[in-house]
Amino acid sequence: MSADDLPKLALAFPGPERDSGVEAIISGRKTAMTALVEILEQIGQPVPEAGQRYAVLDSDDRTAVVIELTEARVIPFREVDDRFALDEGRGYANVQEWAAAHRDFFRGEQVTELLGYTPAVDDDALVVAERFRVVDAEG
Repeated sequence: MSADDLPKLALAFPGPERDSGVEAIISGRKTAMTALVEILEQIGQPVPEAGQRYAVLDSDDRTAVVIELTEARVIPFREVDDRFALDEGRGYANVQEWAAAHRDFFRGEQVTELLGYTPAVDDDALVVAERFRVVDAEG
């Protein structure tokens, strides 16, 4: 299956945050990512499953890299640990930094605009903790 036939995955929104995430995947620093289940439900996307492949888009909506999920667990926000936070490859020193950044993002203006409301992101909020491997770094 070519990258054109795969489901598309856009990290964050176009711009520096997406670009740095894509670069972190390509470099191998990022091997994990988190999705808020509430967002997936509201936009009509199913919860991802291990084995799924995605064409990861850059800020120009072109495929930058293809990944395959090796793990996808639905867990409460509070169950994310330091190892997972570090594996997100965004430079978080610990899960507290990860949590603050993710709460800010999920409660941010762009997510609020997408959903039409600001989601509550407390310790019980469900997230999909995903681990992946790079399948094709050429996209």
